[in-house]
Amino acid sequence: MSGDKPDKAGFMDRRDAARERLDGLFGAKGGKREDRSAWFDAVYETAGDDAAAVPWADLAPKAELVDWLAAHPGDGQLAVDVGCGLGDNAEALAQAGYRTTGFDLSPKAVAWARQRFPQSAVDYRAADLFDLPADWLGRFDLVHECYTLQALSGDLRERAFAAVASLVAPGGRLLVLTRTAPEGSTPDGPPWPLAPSELGRFSSLGLQRIEHHPYDIRKGERVIAHVRDVWLRVG
Repeated sequence: MSGDKPDKAGFMDRRDAARERLDGLFGAKGGKREDRSAWFDAVYETAGDDAAAVPWADLAPKAELVDWLAAHPGDGQLAVDVGCGLGDNAEALAQAGYRTTGFDLSPKAVAWARQRFPQSAVDYRAADLFDLPADWLGRFDLVHECYTLQALSGDLRERAFAAVASLVAPGGRLLVLTRTAPEGSTPDGPPWPLAPSELGRFSSLGLQRIEHHPYDIRKGERVIAHVRDVWLRVG
């Protein structure tokens, strides 16, 4: 597919144009579940074969994920990538030795990931975070959540914490990568970065934080605060 090797300037110019177009679509600024779902579908459907038109598709796994996996290989454990998009993070999990499922709300995203990685060991599925297969609940030794929570607001965001946590097996871990914002701030999203107290909600869902790693990503003159959190389901 075109765009699999970003040409920097051209890729970013197309991405900026896509962001402006996508921001004008219904559901771009939040809303009900159906509105937000329709917007995500529209992102992939209108992208054609150009990954630059998918604002969160970097065509490479997140560096903080790769660093963590280097110290925590899978050794055949089960992993799931929440909101897998075009598949780069799911592929990194599989390459680190995890038996990996990657799921996304958009069937177009799933088909695109399969086409990009035709020999992949990842089990790519179209699935809804708010209507998960029953046999996925409490199943995975590692749950990777990158940027899904920050893409949601209001009631959907509230519900997403429990949905993500429900995937973690007893003794399993949840790895979260997200933008963060100071407590009490009101970000004009999307994305809507998570405040520290929001991340802390996982503690009320049977999880215990075992790693907390703040880091920054620089985009031009912008410095964007992030965190990599790891949570353990005790018992």
